[in-house]
Formats: sequence, structure tokens, C-alpha cells
Amino acid sequence: MRWDNLFSDLESQLEYGLNAEENDLHEEEERLRLGRLSLRDRLCQLVAVSDRGANYSIAFVLAGGVALSARVKTIGKDWFAADVAIVSGAERGQRQKQCIVPFGAVQGLSLTRRQIRHSLEPHSQEEHRPITDRLGLAFLLRDLCRRRTTVEVTLPTESLFGTIDRVGRDHFDLAIHEATSPRRDAAVVGYRVISFDCIVMITV
Repeated sequence: MRWDNLFSDLESQLEYGLNAEENDLHEEEERLRLGRLSLRDRLCQLVAVSDRGANYSIAFVLAGGVALSARVKTIGKDWFAADVAIVSGAERGQRQKQCIVPFGAVQGLSLTRRQIRHSLEPHSQEEHRPITDRLGLAFLLRDLCRRRTTVEVTLPTESLFGTIDRVGRDHFDLAIHEATSPRRDAAVVGYRVISFDCIVMITV
């Protein structure tokens, strides 16, 4: 019986040691995984969870103290597009508008405990990566330019309405005019060359 007790005790110690080593290895792998996460990674995971039924808005803090609560629809290489509820009119009705936000303008996310947990979940490597993952902000702005879409450009110190005339590598030209007017030379009151780095949000 004493030998049985000895071997049983040795077996328990060995099993405990192996489990402790495995737990330490798992914790180290998890620390490394979390250390590689980017803000974009966490937002992608929140959108993936939302697509599976969570369907919640995400609260952002943007440059210049701009607060934004939006449902993110698409994530690009260095930007995301979202639906925003705009309250307007005497009846206080709501309408949906689309906005584009460069990741460089995001100062932080104000999340619930549930959203924090979802944002940290491992991202499945098997999930198909959409082509928008590789599209930069310049590509998106060139499309808006081609469509002659009237936009509101939010900068840290002001907001401008107008139409994008042309897009460079790191900037674009905005013809400024009334939000309700189409882009005609007679309606243009000025021009602004805007650096991508200064964009807080573009509302379409």
C-alpha cells in the first residue's frame, strides 16, 4: 500500500506540474496575442459579432472631441464607414446618414463590458477577408469625387460642405458650396486643399 501511495502521489505531482506548465504556456500565448491586437482588429471583431446578431452601436471619441455613436458597416485599410442616426426637424425625427472615419481620427472607443469582451475574442483565420480590407482612404475619396457627391467634411476646428474636385496621394481639393446646392462654379464660394491627416469625419 505504501508503494501505491507513493506512486499515486508522484503521479499527482507530475499531472499538476504538466497542467501548470500547459496553463503558463496558454497564458503566455494569450498575452502575445493580445499584444499584437490593433484598434482596427478589435473594431473588426466587434463588427463580426454584431453581424452575428449583437447589432449594437459603437461609441467613438474622435479628434477635436467629436463624439460619434454609429453602426459600423464596412472597414477598409485605414478607414471605416458607418450609419449614423441624425436628429432633425421640429418633429425630432431621425434619418440615417453615412459617414467615413479615418482610423487616424479615432482617439478611443467607449465600450460596454460586453463589447470589451467581444472585441478581445480571437478572430477566426478562416473568415473570408473582403476586398475592402485592402482599399485605402484615397480610393474611397476618388469614388466620391467621381460621383460628384456633396459631402460634409468635419475637421478639428470646423465643418465644410462641398464637392471633392480631385484627390492626391495624401490630400484632396474641396469646392465649398451650400449643402443644398449642386456643385456649380457660380455656387462655389471657395476652395480648400485638405490633408488626409486632418480629416475627423466625412458625412455623405
